[in-house]
Amino acid sequence: MKDRAFSRLTRMVVIGFAGLPGLVLAQTAGEGVVIRVTEGRLSDSSDAVLASEPVNRLASDPSVSLSRMGGRGLEPVVRGQSQERVDVLLDGIRVEGACPNRMDPPTSRLSSALAPSLKVMTNNRTLRWGPIAGGQIIATTADPQFNGNATTGQVTIGGADNGNGKLVNAAAAVGNEDAWLRLSGGYDEADDYEDGDGNKVRSAYENAEGRADAAWTAESGFFIKGMVSRQEESDVKYAGSGMDAPQTDTDLYRMEIGSPVAKGEWSLLAWQADVDHIMDNFSLRPAGMMKMQTDSITETRGLRFILDQSPNSLTDWAVGADLETNDWDATLSNVTNPMPMAVSFMWPGVERERAGLFAEGFRRLGRDVKVGTGLRYDRVEMDATKANDVASMGLTPAMLYRSAYGTTDVEVEDNNVSGFVSSEWRLPQNQALTLTASRSVRSPSVTERYLARNTMSDSWIGNPDLNTEKHYKLELALSGSKNQWSWKPVVWIDQVDDFVLRYKETPTDTRYKNIDARLLGVEATVGWTDGTWSSSSALASVRGENRDDNKALAQIPPVQFVQTLGWQSMGHSIEARWQLARRQDRIDPQSGLDAGTSPGYGVFNLSGSHPLMEYLTLNWALDNLFDNTWAPHVSRANTDPFNPDAVRVNEPGRTLRAALTARW
Repeated sequence: MKDRAFSRLTRMVVIGFAGLPGLVLAQTAGEGVVIRVTEGRLSDSSDAVLASEPVNRLASDPSVSLSRMGGRGLEPVVRGQSQERVDVLLDGIRVEGACPNRMDPPTSRLSSALAPSLKVMTNNRTLRWGPIAGGQIIATTADPQFNGNATTGQVTIGGADNGNGKLVNAAAAVGNEDAWLRLSGGYDEADDYEDGDGNKVRSAYENAEGRADAAWTAESGFFIKGMVSRQEESDVKYAGSGMDAPQTDTDLYRMEIGSPVAKGEWSLLAWQADVDHIMDNFSLRPAGMMKMQTDSITETRGLRFILDQSPNSLTDWAVGADLETNDWDATLSNVTNPMPMAVSFMWPGVERERAGLFAEGFRRLGRDVKVGTGLRYDRVEMDATKANDVASMGLTPAMLYRSAYGTTDVEVEDNNVSGFVSSEWRLPQNQALTLTASRSVRSPSVTERYLARNTMSDSWIGNPDLNTEKHYKLELALSGSKNQWSWKPVVWIDQVDDFVLRYKETPTDTRYKNIDARLLGVEATVGWTDGTWSSSSALASVRGENRDDNKALAQIPPVQFVQTLGWQSMGHSIEARWQLARRQDRIDPQSGLDAGTSPGYGVFNLSGSHPLMEYLTLNWALDNLFDNTWAPHVSRANTDPFNPDAVRVNEPGRTLRAALTARW
């Protein structure tokens, strides 16, 4: 499979570059370029200097919950769906985690030194990055802004009292808007923090990152951009796991070229992402009777070509193709004795090849109506190349699949067809009504299909015979503004055929099967501002149902509400945020994912930003002002010996964070 994949990858590269001269010659000097919807050029990073993990900034969105296992690796839950159902794209590239237990979700690779803007997508309003099953998080790193100077950059130094957190990061660029080189890097660390009751939570970590990127744009509009980055996480502790992660290394490479053509532009993006991960139960905690260690890797290669066109002021359309190959390998070993013994091939040399094509278009009908439609086809092939390798007790992964599900075939081929139709009506009083219907097809993940953990105490076995998930979504949204007010209520429903359900066959044995499921929810935001003062209220509620067994789905967040009040004047700003959640008693105890029911909570946070002089700014935040003990419903069950009575991994108690940022 790998040879076929790279053969196709090579052909696509050759075709893309072979067409380059013709595309460049086709451009004319006076033609405008459509606004790029792909990887973006500008973003806002003003709220990001204090966050050691940028995904933390999504906590202010009530439709997003963050599942905590330790001090790093927060897992976003979007409208009640998470993990493999939430795609994460870093400047257009897809990165897969290397931990079977998801200690390193893709959002842990977001750069804190360059503070990307984050956009959460919940609907197929575009198919260029793939169909959206649960959600899509688009992280965009802004290009440097020189404003007529030859250099630009920033340096941030900060810390936190709870857990003795420290961070320093810097970025410096030289050039101009047409040609530039930027170097950036950062380091942050923390000890175990305390929750509201003063109990320590295993959450210490160290994280270091470095990145170099550059870009050049010709007078004709042809551009080339490149990036290389390295991230090293070390000594990361997890209260919500029986293991910690002494080392995780991530290498990213990205190159993009593009140019104006006809009434739009084309772009060709290639990337590579390699992640090496080690987790064990003895490096960072007292060793038990047996020392267990898992060494895992994931390698991703990708290529995406997109052509965007706006032939007139009423029409936009785009077509594209992409190819992605992934390799996963994870082995659980008993390293108690000098000669390690392979206990389980948890990811038995899994290979996945995914090739996709899409086309979409939008048309304005008259002044007040805009319609759109799109279609995407993905071919997915998966195989477990080590399915017949023998681990402990003389068992192979293939034997485990056959024993658990009766399946003997580990090679899988999926043909996924996704699409959407949308319409937008402009209404009186500056309002707009949007209706979107979509079908999104998701192939089960490497863990859901191929995980093969089998020990003396438990088993966790994927199902190669799983069908693809089919999400049928309908969303209705009304947005509007008048005078100083704005509002947007949303109702949505997601009917899922062949939903992949994780469940406990016995208290120690985890399995997967397909069911029919339904998720539905409502969201509403109301905002007001007079330029100095501002207020916003946001509410989100979601309900998940297992329709086969007539019970709740696991990991569904409760009703959540966020109220903010802000003030700004002459560059100074202060914001108060009140985060509330109702109790959640609709759970699935057989999933092994819900750590029981959860109480409601209310958390009050303060933050501010103040210019001290022309180039120096102080940012501060006082989180959990009243020192409450709380945890989101979706966080992991606590296995922390420091805090054995907690049901979930608790959030930090009162925490003061502050940072000084110098910009030039």
